[in-house]
Amino acid sequence: MGLFILKRFGVMVMTALCLTFIVFFLTNLYPNLEKLAKSEGNFRMSDEEVASYLGNNGYLRPLPVKYGEWLGVWPGYVITGSDGKTRARCATIDIPVDQAPTFCGVLQGDWGFSNVFKDEVSSIVGTRLGLTGKLMFWVMVLMIPSALIVGVLAGMKEGSKLDRSLSSFAITTTATPEYVSGVILITVFASSAFGLKWFKGTATQAADAATFENFFLPVLTIALYGMGYIARMTRASMAEVMTAQYIRTARLKGVSFRNVVMKHALRNALIAPFTVIMLQFPWLLNGVVIVETLFNYKGVGWTLVAAAGNNDIELLLGISVVSVMVVLITQLISDIGYVYLNPRISVN
Repeated sequence: MGLFILKRFGVMVMTALCLTFIVFFLTNLYPNLEKLAKSEGNFRMSDEEVASYLGNNGYLRPLPVKYGEWLGVWPGYVITGSDGKTRARCATIDIPVDQAPTFCGVLQGDWGFSNVFKDEVSSIVGTRLGLTGKLMFWVMVLMIPSALIVGVLAGMKEGSKLDRSLSSFAITTTATPEYVSGVILITVFASSAFGLKWFKGTATQAADAATFENFFLPVLTIALYGMGYIARMTRASMAEVMTAQYIRTARLKGVSFRNVVMKHALRNALIAPFTVIMLQFPWLLNGVVIVETLFNYKGVGWTLVAAAGNNDIELLLGISVVSVMVVLITQLISDIGYVYLNPRISVN
């Protein structure tokens, strides 16, 4: 198992480097850098002025060098620009050029500075990730038990009216995008269109003080979409297990249906859904982009949209690091958990 984890960790590191390099390449395309220069200066800058700004601030150097500096494995630049001023990548307001450290990148904890939010990227990402983590936690609390109950009940008696009803519900929730279900839920339960107004307050307020009234709708919007997918996988797995030979043998021996389900079928039926559940974490990072923007909940998804809309390169890179790490860590946990749950899988 130790060698298996070590191999997976090595693949994780290589994948993280490849994915972050792709994001770094896309964000450092010249049109993006030109837009950055004009947003920092003025939008009437000439091409020569744009090139001068980018050259003075180290943006025109080779891409591998810039990527190495951003990672923190290559010494930060020290450039004397065309205006005669000396600038260093690792210099800040509090640290002058002559006292700046040699390395300052992600590995050193320096994620850069957001030109939109005017704050350190690491501080912004940490705060927003905490808000999104709170949202994801309550989504999982609602989504996973509900989905497993629906899937198990549907798979216990395949082809019954209960199975068809629950399967139709699961398909409907999965086929309805978050931006559609979110608008429907807001219209029905939070506006005066139907006269209900059960939920008051906004998700923006939930960032500081979450209550049932201002936080349940965004949680439900995300949970509904993921619930259907997990329920369908659980239902298919449960239906397959219930037709296995050992289940039939247990029934012929007189074991009650409840004990057959709880003691024999349930554990084997949950092997496939476990992997699907772990894959929901990366999906949630995509789902929260839509839902957080729709409900104006200022987590990682909302921040990503704001950073992309304002060409905040450093913040985009910081969020990409978090996203990549969440995906890779959940994949590793999923692989390890699958080995423990499925006795037929051996790790050499």
